[in-house]
Amino acid sequence: MSFQAYLKTIKEKTNLGPAALRQKAEEKGFTESGKLKPAVKAGDIVSWLKEDYQLGHGHAMAIYALLKGIKDENSQ
Repeated sequence: MSFQAYLKTIKEKTNLGPAALRQKAEEKGFTESGKLKPAVKAGDIVSWLKEDYQLGHGHAMAIYALLKGIKDENSQ
């Protein structure tokens, strides 16, 4: 599955796109000024997204990659 397909599925399931998920992560205290805080681990993001949005592990890891800066909205 491409990164774009992950983002599309996440948007369909949660009604939240990348910008909204970044905002939600900021509200939860996972990020500061758009950057993932050093103490935040992938498992923290995965647990949050599974609990609050019922996302699967792969989809949650896609959001972690987005928040960490490994991927962006234009990544394939």
